[in-house]
This record gives sequence, C-alpha cells and structure tokens, in this order.
Amino acid sequence: MIDQTSAIASKVWSLCNPLRDDGVSYGDYLEQLTYLIFLKMADEYAKEPYNLDMGIPEGFTWADMNTLKGAELEAQYKATLETLGEKGGILGRIFKGAVNKINNIAIFYRVVQMIDRENWVSMASDVKGVIYEELLQKNAEDIKSGAGQYFTPRPLIRAMVECIRPEPMKTIADPCCGSGGFFLAAQAFLADPTHYQLDREQKEFLKKETFYGNEIVAATYKTALMNLFLHNIGDIYSNNVPIAFGDALLMDPGYRVDYVMTNPPFGKKSSITLTNEEGEQEDEDLVYNRTDFWTTSSNKQLNFVQHINTILKATGKAAVVVPDNVLFEGGAGETVRRKLLDTTDLHTILRLPTGIFYKPGVKANVIFFDKRPASPERQTKEVWIYDLRTNMHFTLKQHPMKDEDLVDFIRCYHPENRHERRETYSEQNPDGRFRKFDVERDILTRDKTSLDIFWIKDKSLADLDNLPSPDELAADIIENLQSALQSFSELQAQLKG
Repeated sequence: MIDQTSAIASKVWSLCNPLRDDGVSYGDYLEQLTYLIFLKMADEYAKEPYNLDMGIPEGFTWADMNTLKGAELEAQYKATLETLGEKGGILGRIFKGAVNKINNIAIFYRVVQMIDRENWVSMASDVKGVIYEELLQKNAEDIKSGAGQYFTPRPLIRAMVECIRPEPMKTIADPCCGSGGFFLAAQAFLADPTHYQLDREQKEFLKKETFYGNEIVAATYKTALMNLFLHNIGDIYSNNVPIAFGDALLMDPGYRVDYVMTNPPFGKKSSITLTNEEGEQEDEDLVYNRTDFWTTSSNKQLNFVQHINTILKATGKAAVVVPDNVLFEGGAGETVRRKLLDTTDLHTILRLPTGIFYKPGVKANVIFFDKRPASPERQTKEVWIYDLRTNMHFTLKQHPMKDEDLVDFIRCYHPENRHERRETYSEQNPDGRFRKFDVERDILTRDKTSLDIFWIKDKSLADLDNLPSPDELAADIIENLQSALQSFSELQAQLKG
C-alpha cells in the first residue's frame, strides 16, 4: 500500500509547481482533483462487476471527456460541471457552482490523463485517503489561501480519538468539521481490527449513520464531502448527507449524539456584515439568542461549547479544542465554566504547545468532559491537567508535532479506565506534567473560576543555558508579533464600528 500511495502521490505532486506558476493554489488544484477523481470513480462503478448507476447523466460521463484534447476537453468539462451542479443529493452538493480553475489546457490534459490511468475504485480507501490528506495538508501550509484555520494537526486529532475511544453503533458529531479530519480518525479507530471486529450491521452503521457535521465555508464543505466519499463514509444515493452546510450555532439541530470531537474556528467574536443607510458595510457582533444556552455571548468558542453541551446525549462525551481565553475570561466565560463544572464531569484539560497551528500565536487547550443527567450535585469533583506547553517548542516545518509527542499524555489520560490515573507531579517531581486539582479547594476559590492553571517553571526564563534554539526563538517572536498585530487590527475594527 505504501509503494502504491507514494507512486500516485508523486504523480499528483509533479503537477503542483507548474500549476502554482500559473496562479493555481493548492486549494484550487485540490478542488479540481476532487471533481475529476469523482467522475473517474463514477465511470468505474458503472462497469463490471459493479454496474451501479452513480447518477451521472448520459453525455457528461468520464468516457465523454477523457479522450478529448484542447478546447474540446475544456468545453466538455465546463458543460459537465454545470450539468452535475444542477443535480440533487450529494452529487449536486459537490458540484454546485463548480468551475474549472486550471486555465492551462496542456496541464489540465495531463491531470485528466494521470487520473485516467489509475483504477480508483479498486484502490483501498486508505490509499486514496492518504493522498487526499496530503493534499489537504499542503493546502493548509499554503498560508496565503487561509486554509490553515480549517486544518487541525492530525497527531492531535488521533490522540483525542484515542482518549475518547468511540464504540461501534454510536454517533459522532463535529459541528465545525472543516475537511473532516475528526471523522476520518474516528472511522480509522473504529475500523481497526485491533480495537473491534465489526460485523456487517456495524460496518453499515459506520458508513451511513455514525457521523453528523456542519461546515460554514462553501469550498471547505465540498472538500469535506469528497474526503468522506473517498474514505467510504456516506451514501452517494441518499439525500441524507452526513455534513450540513451552514452555521451550526444558529439553532438546535434536534439530534443528540454519543460523542463530539471538534476544533471550533479561531477568533473571539462572531460577526455579520451589514450595509448601513449610507451604503457602507460595517461589522456587527452576532449574538445567538438560544434558549438552550446558559448565557448569551458573541464569543464563538463559548457558544460552541454551549452548543456541544446541547447536542450531547445525557451520557455523551466531548473533546474540544479551545483557546486560553475560554479558560480564564470573565463574564460569560465564567458562567460557562461554572455550568460545565456543575452539570458535566470536566475531568481533563490538555494544555497545548504553541507552534502547532497554522494561525500563529495561538495558545489553545483540549477540554474533555462527560455530560451527566440532571442532578443537584456538582458533577465535576476534580480536574486533571496535563501541561504539554511549558518548555515544549514546536514549529510547523522544522519541528512539527508528531504522534510520539502525545504518547505520554495518552498514557496519563488512561483511556482504558481514567479512574485509575496517577499524577506524575509531586513535591519531589515539581516538573511532572500531569496534576490533579480538587474543584472545591483549588478551582472555585480562584478568581473568575479560572481553569488556566500551570505550575512548571519555564526554563527559558530561569536558565539562560537552556534557551531554545535561535530558529525556535525566532518562530516564537514572529508568532507573538503576528498575534499582537491581529489583536490591534481587531481593536481598530471595533473602534471604527
């Protein structure tokens, strides 16, 4: 599988540079591969031994365009995109508004021929998935496209799934699913025979009924649909698509799930752009007035935490990436934290290192909580915090986060039975990264019920001999400057408003 993946991936990458020279971004290239691979797979499914009707109308199939060249190929592809964009179901959702952004006819012809030579249906879904995921990561690295905000580091996603340990025949939601990374990691965990031996019913449930998602950005929504399709998630014939297009925060969707794993979009405020009486555009904070929320706020992360609490079943479990301000902000932030401590078991916080997200300067955490049935008693008795930030230095390219960097956290989390955990912190080992805090004694007595707790001494401040390398220091400085610049820009926008 590795050789096959590498060979096909090298063909895919071989066309990236000339396309970029023509102004085609990784995202646009990815989009066109999405459409073309889909058409080729539909053509393969229409033949023996499958003989399936994939809904592609006659005259607009892969066979109608793969032998054409030049202007004829371009015209046929344009007509195909327009026709399929008018169809219903997942097909129409993938192709709606699609246009060909590869203007170099010679390169476009080479892309078509490259795809035509492969048998994509017979290829294992994980082979297609690995290739597609690599393209997604390249797109995320393409900072100018802004796509990085939708890309959560895959080692972090896998660690969160490993801790939650989803079970077969249970439902999973991601209300801001981006390209679908959490769904794919959960599927891989559930389909792994070392975890479960799935029977036919469980496999069908995994494919068609396990996942619920939302995505608000149109291009990312299409990317997610195709990503799921390549990983054999969802039913091409059904209008019941796993991912809904739109803002998940607008309303209670009505469904309740067993697990939520998600990384809500970065940025503090939700806003909408309005046109005033003078014809000028201005931003206005967007506050979601939902009766199922504990408090009203324009803070997106606080709203997502409340939304997640709503869509969880009474015994549901969640793992959510949140920025630091969710742990210490007053007002609505304190209200949400107290409600979480009262009504859920907010048992674990993972303090994430900087330098792992494509948006610079982000300081984030993963909060793990289990929902509990209504009770007059406070449900959280103690909070366990793992500090993976202090004295840890990551960068996106020179020192990216890897799976092995999270092994110790998973071991300390003890997903097999988290009630058998052991602290690694002690008076004898003050640098231990895993520490337990009693809610009554250690947290409710803190200002604003802050959960932003750390105890390990920063060696870079205490010992000049242990300073990070110059490139790591430079990366930290750049991240802090960019973060400060963004904060000033947001302040300027508020002042103008």
